[in-house]
Amino acid sequence: MLKEPLAQLEGGCHCGRVRFRLNVRAFEALDCNCSICVKKGFLHLIVEKADFELLQGELSTYTFGAGVAKHTFCRTCGIHAFYTPRSHPDGVDVNVRCLDGDAPARFTVRPFDGQKWEENVGEIQGR
Repeated sequence: MLKEPLAQLEGGCHCGRVRFRLNVRAFEALDCNCSICVKKGFLHLIVEKADFELLQGELSTYTFGAGVAKHTFCRTCGIHAFYTPRSHPDGVDVNVRCLDGDAPARFTVRPFDGQKWEENVGEIQGR
């Protein structure tokens, strides 16, 4: 059973065509140093699908490597506001930088060594 959310936040892409709402249960984000996250500037907040709601938007999807992660982005402006992560294929990984207003400032950010993903993924999977 999920614990009660601390907050319900909204966010979206740059052009506003993609909008979402989520329940935040912990204000902790990950800063991954893997090749795609560094280039995208993604700050990770992984939530359960039940805590995420896509309000609007048409998305495109990019996959690579194992093909498990579904990197979604706005078809219009190209912003990567959230995706299905390889580490949690039944969850949603939200880009904290795409949350509205001052919400990103509320998060504590810790590093994650995604360059050695296979060795370190257990840290974020609760193993």
